[in-house]
Amino acid sequence: MTGATEPAAPVSGRHGAPSTDGKFRAGSTTKTFVATVVLQLVGEGKVDLDAPVDRYLPRFGLDRRITVRMLLQHTSGLFDYIGDRSPDGSTFEPGIPLVGKEGAANRFHHYRPDELVRLSLAKPARFEPGTQWRYSNTNYILAGLLVEQATGTPYATQVQRRILQPLRMHDTSLPGTRTTIPGDHAHAYQAYRDNGRLTTVDVTRQSATWAWAAGEIVTTTKDLDRFITALTTGKLLPPRLYAEMGRMTEAGSPTRQYGLGLARYQLGPDCVAVGHIGEIPGYKTYLLSTPDGSRRLEISTTQGALDYQDEAQQTKIERAEVKLVVTALCG
Repeated sequence: MTGATEPAAPVSGRHGAPSTDGKFRAGSTTKTFVATVVLQLVGEGKVDLDAPVDRYLPRFGLDRRITVRMLLQHTSGLFDYIGDRSPDGSTFEPGIPLVGKEGAANRFHHYRPDELVRLSLAKPARFEPGTQWRYSNTNYILAGLLVEQATGTPYATQVQRRILQPLRMHDTSLPGTRTTIPGDHAHAYQAYRDNGRLTTVDVTRQSATWAWAAGEIVTTTKDLDRFITALTTGKLLPPRLYAEMGRMTEAGSPTRQYGLGLARYQLGPDCVAVGHIGEIPGYKTYLLSTPDGSRRLEISTTQGALDYQDEAQQTKIERAEVKLVVTALCG
C-alpha cells in the first residue's frame, strides 16, 4: 500500500488531491539509504564495519572506541547537534534551532557537515561508546563523510549511483543547498506561539543542510516503495549484509529496536514491521514493510496550522497514524 502526500493547502492543478507522484521531504528515511551504501562498501572491502571511525576521519579526533557499526546503530554516545538530553537524562540541552520562532527564522541557514560534527563534539559524550542506544543525527553526518572518504566522491553521488539509478527512482534527490522542491508537491507549515499569538509559517522552502546525510532526501511514496521492496527482497544487499543491517538492539521502547539504519517495530502480538520514520520541519514520513516485503506502507503527511507545543493534539495525530499503520500492515 503506497500512501500519499496529505496537503495542508491545495496543490496547484490537482485540487488538493494526494498523489503518489507528489514530492516531499522524507527526513530520516535518508538514514536507511546511507546505511545501505555503507554496507555495500563493507561488502566491497572499502569499509570495515567494526573499525574505529577515526581510521577514516582522523581530523575529528574521535574516541577510537567508536566504530562504524556504532554510527549506523546509534550507539556511539555522540551528542545530537539538534539538541539532546544531558548524560544523566535529567535535562535537555538545546542544539541548532529547528522549531518555533527561532527555527522559522533559521530555516534558510546553510550548514556544512564538518561544522555539524564539531558542534556535536563541543559537548560531552552522552555515554561510553557501545554501552547504550540513543538516537543522534551526528552519527549519520559522520557516516556520510565516511562514504565520501572511502569513495572520493560526494555521498549523494554514491546514493545516486548505487540506489536511485538502478531502481529508477527518478523523482528522488538529495538537494544539498537547494531550498526548493521541484515538481508537484504539497506545502508544509510550522506553527508556534509568539507572545500568545499563533503564527504559521510556510516551511516548504528550507535548507536541509542541517540534516544532510541524516535527513535531507526529497522523494515520493512511489519511489520509497521501490526502495523498501528492493531492500527487503535482497536486491540491494546480499543476505550476509542485510542480516547485519537487521541485527537489532533495544531502542528506548519495548516495541522498537534499531539495527543499522533500519528499525524494527512490534505492531502487535504477531505483527512486525521494519523500516524508518522520518521527520523534518513541516513533514513526517513513514517507510515501513513486513520483513518479507509482502506488505508495505509509505505515508507522507504535511503539517498545517498546529502548534508544535500542543502535546494533546500531537498525541491525537500520532495515535491516528499508528492506527493506520497497524491496519495496513497487520489487518
